[in-house]
Amino acid sequence: MNITPGPLLQNIDSPADLKKLNREQLHQVCDELRQYIIDVVSVYGGHFAASLGVVELSVALHYAYNTPYDQLVWDVGHQAYGHKILTGRRDAFPTNRKYNGLSGFPKRTESEYDTFGVGHSSTSISAALGMAIAAKYKGEDRKSVAVIGDGSMTAGMAFEAMNHAGVSDADMLIILNDNCMSIDPNVGALKEYLTDISTSHTYNKFRDDVWNILGKLPIGKTFSRDMASKLEAGVKGMVNRSSNLFEALNLRYFGPIDGHNITKLVDTLKDLRQIPGPKILHIVTVKGKGYALAEKDQTKWHAPGLFDKVTGEIYKKAFTAPQPPKYQDVFGHTMIELAEMNDKVMGVTPAMPSGSSLKFMMEKMPSRAFDVGICEQHAATVSAGLATQGMRVFCNIYSSFMQRAYDQVVHDIAIQKLPVVLCLDRAGLVGEDGPTHHGAYDIAYFRCIPNMVISAPMNEQELRNLMYTAQLESTGHPVVIRYPRGEGVMPEWRTPFEAITIGKGRKLKDGKDVAILSFGHPGNFATTAIRELRTEGIDPAHYDMRFVKPIDEELLHEVFTKYKHVITVEDGTIVGGFGSAVLEFMARNRYQSTVTMLGIPDRIVEHGTLKELYRECEYDAQAIAEAVRSAVKSAGFTPSATQVNESGELTIAG
Repeated sequence: MNITPGPLLQNIDSPADLKKLNREQLHQVCDELRQYIIDVVSVYGGHFAASLGVVELSVALHYAYNTPYDQLVWDVGHQAYGHKILTGRRDAFPTNRKYNGLSGFPKRTESEYDTFGVGHSSTSISAALGMAIAAKYKGEDRKSVAVIGDGSMTAGMAFEAMNHAGVSDADMLIILNDNCMSIDPNVGALKEYLTDISTSHTYNKFRDDVWNILGKLPIGKTFSRDMASKLEAGVKGMVNRSSNLFEALNLRYFGPIDGHNITKLVDTLKDLRQIPGPKILHIVTVKGKGYALAEKDQTKWHAPGLFDKVTGEIYKKAFTAPQPPKYQDVFGHTMIELAEMNDKVMGVTPAMPSGSSLKFMMEKMPSRAFDVGICEQHAATVSAGLATQGMRVFCNIYSSFMQRAYDQVVHDIAIQKLPVVLCLDRAGLVGEDGPTHHGAYDIAYFRCIPNMVISAPMNEQELRNLMYTAQLESTGHPVVIRYPRGEGVMPEWRTPFEAITIGKGRKLKDGKDVAILSFGHPGNFATTAIRELRTEGIDPAHYDMRFVKPIDEELLHEVFTKYKHVITVEDGTIVGGFGSAVLEFMARNRYQSTVTMLGIPDRIVEHGTLKELYRECEYDAQAIAEAVRSAVKSAGFTPSATQVNESGELTIAG
């Protein structure tokens, strides 16, 4: 589908083209940019509301600053669509998040304007500070700007960076984009503090007086550090310094201002570019600005998929038969069932109540389920604190975000052997979000920690039973339950709870020639492959191992005693993962079988649909079947003859 940008936007191939326009034309550029994002995302998909909220900021930054010489860092980056379109990627924008297309986030290898690769929150201030310190050391008049949302500002890393910036004397600007949203509505004391600033008459007077003073100052090449100090001294009396958190961190604070007033933004940024040292500009925006439905329901329109831009209808696939639920919804509804059975069950998530579906429990049992904001480290340790008091805590964190709380799992949970249940949503490949979000490493990075139980369900029933088992008093270890993004395989998934013996796998199918050992959801790929292979006279065995730690050694002895060819399948990195655990067992016990490991390879996997990425990484049903055929061929085994009878039915001659 051909989508044509507006008359001004179609001639902007770089910020240099943007700077050729006069200030009055910037309003039209913003309108055209916002409409182009709506047009493309409605047809091709992607993140939506976040980029609409920073259209004016995107235009103003590239108009006022000398990018890419000046370094611009977007926190998280799902709001950087306007930035990408203005920096030479307008015509390629429909390939955004598509296989071999543009990344959905800023990416250094994609453009010189993407100064820092992002995807996880709260990294921008640290990165921009590092750039500013380097510029100062090299004697460069290079400016650094970090754009961070108020949701990302809740993370400890942002405060660590501001604490350093305040004493660094580095020439950097932090832009706080305040819209009361990350993906879900923001929570916590910082949100309340920013709301107080935004509505305070005192602070608004401070804002207006600051800009009046700036307008009278001789800002330009002669603007000196001494002038900046006088400015600070002149306006300090407007507001008690101790009442401003940012001023207390030695960051000059400006704002709040309207983030949708393009003229005001340009003037403000040009002024601030001349003021040396660390400073923060507080802008107030509306996530989803310019698209009424997105403004009204910002969580729903964060990444809605394909939709009709006129009616707002979000396109959903129509099915005639019941469909399997998403694993996250099975988790969310099962949490309520378990909590109703066990008054010690509690839930914690770091800013992902919708994504993890803990929202169901938060709505029904608000005193027992908590969104702690974008604070994975805190989420892990507050869960540990609850566990010391006898609570059975399910801490739900996306696999790739769990990396940010690794020390807390080691130090606060595992060493103390606290029975926290770490539910890792989005484990394995996640699709269009790409390498920053793939949950590739959790098996490997948790498998080396003592006292940990690491499990993965093959389907919804197994997830429910693992969750049920994890909250039992007899389970005295931290438990990891990892499961993928998206749908499972069981439309009728509300099955009765059954306890699972920790460390016990299950043999799904006996066979000959080859054994397939699967861990987690990819076991379903193996099942599909086996159906195809049996029509060829190849009859592999299939074992669903369930646990990688402790691993079922009884089953492994059976496998290596009976089969000379073993294929392991996992939705995680093959380096240090489930296949590695099987190889370690084989080596310890001096078995001589040939092992083929299928899983995520030892390289960065880019973005695409799950089907495309499974195929690329060679652990889909087709790849499993090919691995079995290769093993059978290398053994010199000839499959049973097959033939088609007169009715067209396939028969196997035994």
